[in-house]
Amino acid sequence: MKIIAAGASKTGAEDQKVLQIANDVELAELVQGGALQGVERIELHFPKFTDGRAFSQAVLLRRRYGFTGDLRATGDVLIDQLVQMHRSGFTSAVLAEGQNPAAAERQFARYAAFYQGDVLEPRPLFARPPAPEAA
Repeated sequence: MKIIAAGASKTGAEDQKVLQIANDVELAELVQGGALQGVERIELHFPKFTDGRAFSQAVLLRRRYGFTGDLRATGDVLIDQLVQMHRSGFTSAVLAEGQNPAAAERQFARYAAFYQGDVLEPRPLFARPPAPEAA
């Protein structure tokens, strides 16, 4: 997952077609209206860290609507949310003001695997082939 520090959201990809979606928007209406056509990045907004509707939007965009571009989390994004964001389908996140990007990167080293399936690996751990053993 690409981590972007607050205030550094300019990434050199300003010419990309970007769609910003508030977390109270009905995705089915957007998709039916063709709003996803040609979009390379979708920014899903977290107005408060306690409002998780953008997590559901991310899963729907990946699984139901087949979006394969960059899904970016914006708004009140805290480092303790990043692993779940990644598992929900986000590929980048702009951290909230005051969040340490180095500490954010360390969140991904804490867990080697997850028992439950997610957007990245839909099969639960028991249904996956065994990992090769290290010699």
